[in-house]
Amino acid sequence: MSATTVEPRLITVGHSPDPDDAFMFYALAKDKLDTGNLRFRHELQDIETLNRRALKGELEVSAVSIHAYAHLLDQYALLPTGCSMGDNYGPMVVANDKYDLEHLKKTTIAVPGTMTTAFLSLKLLLGEFDYEVVPFDQILQAVEDRKFDAGLIIHEGQLTFQNQGLHLIVDLGVWWQQKTGLPLPLGGNVVRKDLGDATIREVSRLIRASIQYSLDHRQPALEYALNYARDMDVSLADKFVGMYVNNWTLDYGERGRAAVRKLLEEAHKAGIIPAPVAVEFVD
Repeated sequence: MSATTVEPRLITVGHSPDPDDAFMFYALAKDKLDTGNLRFRHELQDIETLNRRALKGELEVSAVSIHAYAHLLDQYALLPTGCSMGDNYGPMVVANDKYDLEHLKKTTIAVPGTMTTAFLSLKLLLGEFDYEVVPFDQILQAVEDRKFDAGLIIHEGQLTFQNQGLHLIVDLGVWWQQKTGLPLPLGGNVVRKDLGDATIREVSRLIRASIQYSLDHRQPALEYALNYARDMDVSLADKFVGMYVNNWTLDYGERGRAAVRKLLEEAHKAGIIPAPVAVEFVD
């Protein structure tokens, strides 16, 4: 009798088409790791789309905003790896003119999505304000064209906004660190609980291995990531990847876990998140 062939289990992974996520998942995307009985399929979409898909439970594994995670507790747990942490830097509000914060409360701000941590942290700073959702990679141009007085920018726009003659109004990562003494946890990877404990642990191990592989093989991983770097040369892409794929990404650690809890606690106190969040990390 022939041995029974076990069909590989397909794990669909959602992440952003950005250099930091591409760098993180390089080893899995390019078959650099032995994944055993698991097969990974990558779907690249902007973070707000991934947030919305996770609300529907569509993906086994996904990058999500920490803000969105607060609404995913019934279906997903946070993996200990894959964190994008703003360590005294983060999403920024930029404008054509040097406005103060009071002016921001009186204007319409272009934002990349209401489930993003950038939006959450801006609400914590300003309270209520007028906004319009604009695809994240169109916000800088929309502000430069004066369709909006100000824009909330994420991803590599944080390093390139000055090229368009725009002014920094506030760096939310700096503001949060001054307010709490903690880094700003922007995004993380979540895993669907119905995969079962054994598969969840293996997925967690492999994603950590993929991150470590890229850190250990930085040059080829960076060359791959450059395929997703908009208007960035090698040195700028390397700087951006270093901001968001580092030791925080390998594991939140106690301080990173405290930062997640603090952010969601403050959001609940402010009435932005309706219920307290019992943060659940995969062991």
